[in-house]
Amino acid sequence: MPGNHPSDHAPPPAGPPVPERQPVELVAHGDIRIDDWYWLRNKEDPAVIAHLVAENAYTEAAMGGTVGLQAALFDEIVARIEETDLSVPVRKGPWFYYGRTVEGSNYGIHGRRPAAVAVAVAEQGAATAVGGDAHGGVPEGEQVILDENLLAEGHDYFALGNLSVSPDHAWLVYSTDTTGGERYTMRFRELSTGLESPESLEDTSYGVAWANDNATVFFVRVDEAMRPYQLWRHRVGTDPSNDVLVLEEPDDRFYLGVGRTKDDRFILCGLDSKVTSEFQALSADDPRGEFTVIEPRRHGIEYSVDHDRGDAQGGSDDGRFLIVTNDGAEDFRLMEAPDRAPDRAQWREVIPARPGVRLDAVDPFADHLVVYEREGGETRIRVIHASTGASTPVSQPESPSTVWGGANPEYDSTTLRYGYTSLTTPRSVYDLDLDTGEAVLRKRQPVLGDFDPVRYRTERRWAAAEDGTQVPISLVYRPDLVPAPGAAGQEGAGRRGGSDGAPCLLYGYGSYEASMDPTFSSLRLSLLDRGFIYAIAHVRGGGEMGRRWYEDGKFAAKPNTFTDFVACARSLVAGGWTSPDRLVARGGSAGGLLMGAVANLAPELFRAIVAEVPFVDCLTTILDETLPLTVLEWEEWGNPLDDPGIYSVIKSYSPYDNVRSVDEAGAPVRYPDILATAGLSDPRVGFWEPAKWVAKLRAANPENNVLLKTELGAGHGGPSGRYDAWRDEAFVYAFILDALGLTDQAPPP
Repeated sequence: MPGNHPSDHAPPPAGPPVPERQPVELVAHGDIRIDDWYWLRNKEDPAVIAHLVAENAYTEAAMGGTVGLQAALFDEIVARIEETDLSVPVRKGPWFYYGRTVEGSNYGIHGRRPAAVAVAVAEQGAATAVGGDAHGGVPEGEQVILDENLLAEGHDYFALGNLSVSPDHAWLVYSTDTTGGERYTMRFRELSTGLESPESLEDTSYGVAWANDNATVFFVRVDEAMRPYQLWRHRVGTDPSNDVLVLEEPDDRFYLGVGRTKDDRFILCGLDSKVTSEFQALSADDPRGEFTVIEPRRHGIEYSVDHDRGDAQGGSDDGRFLIVTNDGAEDFRLMEAPDRAPDRAQWREVIPARPGVRLDAVDPFADHLVVYEREGGETRIRVIHASTGASTPVSQPESPSTVWGGANPEYDSTTLRYGYTSLTTPRSVYDLDLDTGEAVLRKRQPVLGDFDPVRYRTERRWAAAEDGTQVPISLVYRPDLVPAPGAAGQEGAGRRGGSDGAPCLLYGYGSYEASMDPTFSSLRLSLLDRGFIYAIAHVRGGGEMGRRWYEDGKFAAKPNTFTDFVACARSLVAGGWTSPDRLVARGGSAGGLLMGAVANLAPELFRAIVAEVPFVDCLTTILDETLPLTVLEWEEWGNPLDDPGIYSVIKSYSPYDNVRSVDEAGAPVRYPDILATAGLSDPRVGFWEPAKWVAKLRAANPENNVLLKTELGAGHGGPSGRYDAWRDEAFVYAFILDALGLTDQAPPP
């Protein structure tokens, strides 16, 4: 049992919904599983919708005692946010482009203004960043190119997919989704008049590229399984029935994307599986031409491509493709190839593989090459001067911290826009002079109220996994509320936050080589100011420590992801940071699978768990080829249809298949308090996965306190409007505080 469950509260009088058991026998490799709630996957069944509605009502009733707290948390969150705000404008040709928000509006507004006006205003000292007032307001000379709020009117859900301006800045292409299903409708707007072309393109996906004729657009369509698989060509103002299918990818393991190179010379079509890449290039000046394969796909070889005109190498018309690849380098290296003959035989090494350094990407400028790397579990930026080869790192004042490339659309620019943040420093936008190395802070995310970053402390700890691997943990807390011991960071050195340690929220993901890098959140202050520690467990399966870190957390090694997280939790407890009755775990999607797995592995270690759109019925899903994206997923998790060994591995950790009612000694297993969320239109994790999981947890032990909250009008990302998202976060925080018995604890003045 996790702790003593000090804040156990009686369930609502009516009790939780009890869906009918309708056993279905699932057979694979001679193994038989019985699924009592398989029927919950049919959203066309009125009984399924009725059950989800009943679950929502139960959750609302169970959380009824926290309504005032939810409102207070929401007010705290909003009070820290500059609701009317403006991004730092980005120059592209004769215009500065930006986004802004307005108090009371859920969605953003996209605008631009002439560069001449922006520069004149900046020279008058009326702006903190060239192009506009960094703290909101309507910039002088603004032209609104798209107001998401107008498009969202009358819809419970709204998401913007693509947004791209033609090379001559005359047309805008954009796509929208109003269901959460991620099938977008694409439209075209003439920016001089604001009028829209009459046609619309349905079932489009992410990715769009203009040709240099300013009339031809390449876009992507998805199949019935939600796989982006077709590249189409459309001419603005024409009937979509005349659109041309340019490429179709028949292999179900591959998905298709499209974009332009940095220097506007080429349109690139990327064809990627989880482990293999192929790129095809087309001159942006010849939209009706044929795409040329840069290097044919070879299983296990990945690469990404950009183009460099080669101005610094002599000013000729000959350019080079820049190719970041794992061909001959586990953590990737940079190759170059002449754009007239880019096949593998012509590749030449530019940046070799380096032990302990993961090469993520490069960004070409006319006279510089910007390199994005990862070392020691942290992101890095280096600038290489094209003519001298001199290499200069970009300064990062804190560790752990995160740095990334911003919007840098102009190849000929001598300024690098980049972002910086840490768990204590709000997101910051810098402009770096590539010639002098001088960095200028253009904007730091405003945090209203009495926020002072000095009040908070961030640090990096390491936990020993079961096999001895050192797993990084990033921490942030208020040292005045969570006192550090005499030897900070050493296990057993002392207790923090009182004899039982401090309340702690431990976050994890650990899949798809995605890195959960430390970033600032003003929303999180509501927990930190109540004495919480916030921690990120950088477990294997993610990409924080390079490609091997990812490989050691997938396929048959996937259980490392879960045991790493448990090791991080035990390390925090052993070090006196927290205790099991004050420790909460949180993760979403594949991180929700992580939550379900650790709940089975170590229910006694956590007081509560938040599992958002959790992939908890993973074995059944990955066995079902008819579900969206399943075949794509086999190169991440393995193929349990064909491989009995992988079937056994996935079955061993599948949260739904491993819910326990008793432990090894025959004693009842009490799970942590659990909040699970779902989206009815979610194309990535079926809503039925958390619904089935919740039903099985309750059936295993009626004392398990488990809640399910389903967004009936949204998909994988939850509510789409920013105010709705903040209310949702306030709800999650209220659940956490309630589980820890801290609902009456207000932040210090």
